Amino acid sequence: MNIKPLGDRVVIKVLESEETTKSGIVLPGSAKERPQMAEVLAVGPGGIVDGKEVKMEVKVGDKVIYSKYAGTEVKLDDNEYIIVRQSDILAVVE
Repeated sequence: MNIKPLGDRVVIKVLESEETTKSGIVLPGSAKERPQMAEVLAVGPGGIVDGKEVKMEVKVGDKVIYSKYAGTEVKLDDNEYIIVRQSDILAVVE
């Protein structure tokens, strides 16, 4: 991947959602909700953003939950990525 985020931005890749429920019901494509869980692929340097000191709290490899409509979708080498601000990341999944 050749994407290097700037400032407080983070590059994430959405994790594939399950196609069947726990009870075994198969979900058609139209019934699936866009997953909000992703893996962090690249992290910007942080620093001063909008006049405030920003410390990056996520790292490459973290699985995170992000805001539903956050970020900018980017397609590179037939892969889709989302670039979000760190403030759009709601939690780190451990």
